[in-house]
Amino acid sequence: MRRLFSWICLPLLPLIGAGAALSDTLKSSHTIIIDRAVYADRMEGFWLGASIGNWTGRITEMDKIGGTGIHGIFYTRDDWGTYDLPSIWDEGKQSNISPVIDFVLLEPGEVWGSDDDTDIEYMYQEYLFQNDLTILSGEDVRQAWITHIYDEKYPTPYGKEDGVFENYLWVSNQRAHELMLEGVIPPKTSQPDLNPHWEMIDAQLTTEIFGLFAPANPLLALDLAKMPIQTTARGEAALAAEFYVVMHAQASSPFIKKMKNKDALFSMADKARSILPEDSYTAGMFDFVKADYDRGIKWEEARDRLYERYQIQQADGYDMTSRNLYCNGCFAAGINFGASLISLFYGEGDFKRTVKIGTLAGWDTDNPTATWAGLIGFMLGKEELEKIFGRTLSSEYHIHRTRKGFNNNGFDNFPAMASKSISIIDKIVEKRLNGSVDLNQNTWTFEVPEQFKIVRKKD
Repeated sequence: MRRLFSWICLPLLPLIGAGAALSDTLKSSHTIIIDRAVYADRMEGFWLGASIGNWTGRITEMDKIGGTGIHGIFYTRDDWGTYDLPSIWDEGKQSNISPVIDFVLLEPGEVWGSDDDTDIEYMYQEYLFQNDLTILSGEDVRQAWITHIYDEKYPTPYGKEDGVFENYLWVSNQRAHELMLEGVIPPKTSQPDLNPHWEMIDAQLTTEIFGLFAPANPLLALDLAKMPIQTTARGEAALAAEFYVVMHAQASSPFIKKMKNKDALFSMADKARSILPEDSYTAGMFDFVKADYDRGIKWEEARDRLYERYQIQQADGYDMTSRNLYCNGCFAAGINFGASLISLFYGEGDFKRTVKIGTLAGWDTDNPTATWAGLIGFMLGKEELEKIFGRTLSSEYHIHRTRKGFNNNGFDNFPAMASKSISIIDKIVEKRLNGSVDLNQNTWTFEVPEQFKIVRKKD
């Protein structure tokens, strides 16, 4: 894809959620103070929200992808609370997570299992923390992957799937891992001549957290995320992942404190749209879905129109259908990016509504649900997120459901994970934001420009 040089300015946006107005303050036009304890609660909200969204979305993952037959008859809002239908992989079988399409909520004492929408981010965070780093090099990424991800050529604890040993990697992630085992170092692992899956969804699943590691600084967030994104994605697939990273970075600025979640998310999305080149299909999808939302049509009609425009008409250069890929490119970055925008806009910042729409919209449904539920969970914080469901939820997490080589046999918890996030950000504030960490006041203080200038370079 051709990418032109251009300068883009991103005004900062607010940190939303309970306690934000009291705990996060604007000291001057360029200096902000963020409460570390509030941020830790928000990181817990991120992990809890992402887990709820991930496991709820997994119920309908690849049930509906368009085309002929039962998998082309998309879900609607009326299907929430009804029986799940089989996915493209499990003909005749319902989801083994839940027979009914509903929220997956775990009680204290139960354990959230890792999945590919959370485990790579966990792995990156752990590697940064254990190695006292603020940014990952290509060799760092490779070392983390070969240490903590099983090689499918050898027996794993998960048995076999499609003739190989299960390692919970697919498409571009799997090919990148194979290349790493051969000695290839990222970002070469996403080179189109080495990785034919570079246009798939993978980078969108694995890099959002870098936006949260760079509070109020989308430019730094993109720098931190560059190597992880380019581990598996190039071109438009990388653009989609960058969009999510910029969204997450903006969620932690206190410049505007009184925005409702809907207004904040829409404003964040508009600014993130600015990094998408005008001739890209990611920009086209954003504009198309946003226009449908603004026209007031139902989300189901917007979803159907998205399918028609991009998988039938192949508009804006989105040519996946003409390639005759498996499941018509149902793992592709593009169509799943478009579907995620439907749940973003029509969800209007409401956690439950966003996850419901994402779960029912189609394609790789656990991706947008994990992404937006993680972001909104961060904006709310864990305490406020639990209030939405009127109950205390599990904070336990088991990374060894999908990965290996971590302490305590892979058992962890959201408070401990959030504490590691804070430790990483402490270093980022001091070393990359030229700020200060006050452990007595439990705050970060650092300067940010009123606008970020982002230069878009050619690939």
